[in-house]
Amino acid sequence: KKRASDLPVTQGGHGPVLHRPTIPLTMISSAFARSRPLMARYDVSPHLTKWWKGVRPDDGQITRHLSPFEQQIMVPWLKSWPKRAYDKFSDSGPYVVVTAVLVYGTAAWSDAMDDAQDRSYRY
Repeated sequence: KKRASDLPVTQGGHGPVLHRPTIPLTMISSAFARSRPLMARYDVSPHLTKWWKGVRPDDGQITRHLSPFEQQIMVPWLKSWPKRAYDKFSDSGPYVVVTAVLVYGTAAWSDAMDDAQDRSYRY
């Protein structure tokens, strides 16, 4: 490591002047060489440059599209709904209907029996 006494000294008008070694300009520019590719894209935010650097400008660009009013996204669903409902009902419908009838029948029968018991204690 160099000491201040090892540096060359010249006499100036106001006393001795120390000559410090200068850093070459190429060394300064190479210090920022790693940040230079990040500054390649100016059309995106700095925190997104790494993500956007591999995207080609025309890769996947949409040139024509339908208006949301022209897309009619519900029409295919409405056309296929009756068939899908029938398929689902025919698959599990009998079980649901039998279960509902048994539950309703049990509730109605127990209410009728409770009313009959209430009336049997009159008079």
